[in-house]
Amino acid sequence: MSSKGRGELRRNDRHIWSRSTGLATLCVAAAFAAGCGGGGGGSTGFSSERLPDTMPSFKLPSLSGSQPQTDPSSGLPVAADGRATSCPQVVAWPNEKLKTVYQNGHNGDANFIIYRGEITKLSRECRVYGGRVVVKYGYAGRLLLGPKGYPGSFSLPVSVKATDAYKAQIGQDRMSVRVTVPGNQTVGYFSMVREMSLPVRQGTRLQDYKIFVALK
Repeated sequence: MSSKGRGELRRNDRHIWSRSTGLATLCVAAAFAAGCGGGGGGSTGFSSERLPDTMPSFKLPSLSGSQPQTDPSSGLPVAADGRATSCPQVVAWPNEKLKTVYQNGHNGDANFIIYRGEITKLSRECRVYGGRVVVKYGYAGRLLLGPKGYPGSFSLPVSVKATDAYKAQIGQDRMSVRVTVPGNQTVGYFSMVREMSLPVRQGTRLQDYKIFVALK
């Protein structure tokens, strides 16, 4: 068979493989760079399959005693049960909420993506107590297999840092989240809830504090 004929067969094989995996799980080749399926928050190169609407329950333990309407240590307004009337922002920058893993030696080549992890939801609530704000934050996301992917269990590294109203770092955390893609699927979901206690400077606003979540 001529080299031209063999090339045509390879192209046909790739076309058949792409159709069998389905557009709902990934787009191969140039579609990884251009994006496919629509989706909030910009193109990811994967389809916009929705996560479940539920997040893990956010219930901070009740603090003993009732809190005043103004926290005496920070001067911040609080509800009667100690919950802050405002809360630090929890954000994931577009270039840090995604993590793409390639086969060795093929970084940047969409045809050799093993998987892509993505943070898609963030949530938080907070409580002011003793001059500190206790933030309970959560994130959720998904892991989609690429052309070189395979079902199984994966670990995504997560880095968290907190800054105050003056952009000074006041807290950090590192963890990993496990994601399982079942044998008959090409997508797996993950969620995590964590707690962070941050010092509050007098005269600052909680909404000017930030917690950054990144897949790195």
